Amino acid sequence: MQIHNLKDEEEYNADHHVHKILAEIEGGDATIACWEPGQTSPNHCHPNASEIYFCFEGGGVMRTSEASVEIKPGSFTFHPPGEIHEFLNGDTRTILFRIRYGGDKISRHKSWNGKSNWEQRLSDKAFFSC
Repeated sequence: MQIHNLKDEEEYNADHHVHKILAEIEGGDATIACWEPGQTSPNHCHPNASEIYFCFEGGGVMRTSEASVEIKPGSFTFHPPGEIHEFLNGDTRTILFRIRYGGDKISRHKSWNGKSNWEQRLSDKAFFSC
């Protein structure tokens, strides 16, 4: 058994959101993700792993190609392998608890709204051109 307190684990960075792995068990991991106001994630997917986000504090919007949903404390999203998604934080600090499991947890990045200097990796460009 592993026990973690999210408030004790929170860590923020003004330049980018922080993902900190708290536990790795049998091919999966549990992570705290801390967001400053207005930060966004890349529009990405995990081709071989599922991903669950639970909003512990704060909130924002989770977008997929099918929907945009408000995320607030107590809500969670489930992303099956290959589903492209991005998180746009709201105007307060946010803590998301994330679990990834399944195959390898590699991320494929399609775009990154709000990051003008971001460049897509060649391997991701090839992945999304299929």
